[in-house]
Amino acid sequence: MTYATLAGLTDRFGLDLIVQLTDRAEAPSGMVDAGVVARALADADAVIDASLAVRYRLPLVSVPAIVVDIALSIAIYKLHRFAPDPKIKDDYDQALRDLREIAAGTKRLDVAGIAPAGSGAGGVVVVDRVRPLTPETLTGFV
Repeated sequence: MTYATLAGLTDRFGLDLIVQLTDRAEAPSGMVDAGVVARALADADAVIDASLAVRYRLPLVSVPAIVVDIALSIAIYKLHRFAPDPKIKDDYDQALRDLREIAAGTKRLDVAGIAPAGSGAGGVVVVDRVRPLTPETLTGFV
């Protein structure tokens, strides 16, 4: 399941930039290379899945908007062969920070998560130490 799409990339960054980043033919065709985009989207999905798997069941039942935003930021960064624009680099760094916070639990997604593992036993178990004070050990004090 992909978190972002070519349509999302085009909508956010514009067709001209997507063509410029993906048209890698010797004689430029002026068209979007769907294979290059698919590879960048798959790379973004892999990075996201690695972070979300710590706290959430995959695949996600519904994809929150923040995950789509993270996927778009990572994918556009991955499409660059050379140094990207500072804004794209900053968005990529922010996406990675968001993923770290989601994995750590400081940011939460509004989707079903993994329930903490339980032992199956209910209640509280208390184990007390042996009491050293007995009538025999208190001889002379009582």
